[in-house]
Amino acid sequence: MLLQNRAVFSLGLRMCSTHVMKGPLTDTARPSSDMSEFRKAFAQAKHIAIITGAGVSAESGVPTFRGKNEKWRKWQSQDLATPEAFSRYPSRVWEFYHYRRELVLNKKPNAAHLAIAECEARLKKQGRSVVVITQCIDDLHQQAGSKHVLKIHGNLMETRCLSCGEVTVNRRSPICAALKGKGAPGPHVADAEIPVDKLPRCDESDCDGLLRPNVVFFGETLDSHILTNVEKEMEMCDLCLVVGTSSIVYPAAMFGPRVASRGVPVAEFNRSTTPKTEYFTYHFQGPCGTTLPAALAQHESEAF
Repeated sequence: MLLQNRAVFSLGLRMCSTHVMKGPLTDTARPSSDMSEFRKAFAQAKHIAIITGAGVSAESGVPTFRGKNEKWRKWQSQDLATPEAFSRYPSRVWEFYHYRRELVLNKKPNAAHLAIAECEARLKKQGRSVVVITQCIDDLHQQAGSKHVLKIHGNLMETRCLSCGEVTVNRRSPICAALKGKGAPGPHVADAEIPVDKLPRCDESDCDGLLRPNVVFFGETLDSHILTNVEKEMEMCDLCLVVGTSSIVYPAAMFGPRVASRGVPVAEFNRSTTPKTEYFTYHFQGPCGTTLPAALAQHESEAF
């Protein structure tokens, strides 16, 4: 299974799995919850990689694809986030993403986002580095002030033209006139069935192609350039944090275990254990906005 998962990583396919791998990559004891021990590792680290998932954004009120938000109207959210769904039902999928965009536009970074950004800025002055590798498609990390962010699943606030390929930052609300007031998630809400020519269109001269959200749908390959940078960061880091992720969406679910296989300390911060918890050195249970600020605060060994 490990080789299969590495193949998934090399291909860069976004996949969801509930498979639990048997046996940790290294012969370690149960993950520790000793914050003082983690802080010693933090004080010594020069290159820190922080992998974040939907749980971080959820604490800002951004819904995930799971739990009570697993369905939008009568469809599974993950079934709408596919290239096949967008090809067959572009109006429905745009309503779904318009709903998500409008939610995100009104959200603010929480204590976890701010702690990560503050840590990055502080350690940079010491010649140390922090990189955020995020599965989140919102821009809350950037709003908090994080500079070194690798967004492996794309950006909800960007569009990509299916005709000319142009990628553009787009924070308009609504993104087009036809979507104004649309996208309500209730199970009895009917599709708006907006004509394709009224959906978001490209502004490039002589194009007018259909736009899609610049996110990675399930079953699509991740950006090879971003994956290459992720690979470099995972090989270079000497401390890794896995924050607010269920660790079931690949290839991101393998990032932490791959770092752990090098003998590098990996700390998981999550509301519950995950299929990958047993691979890690540390596990801190609870809201990320509560556990992370203390973990990333200035250490007594840092120069004032």
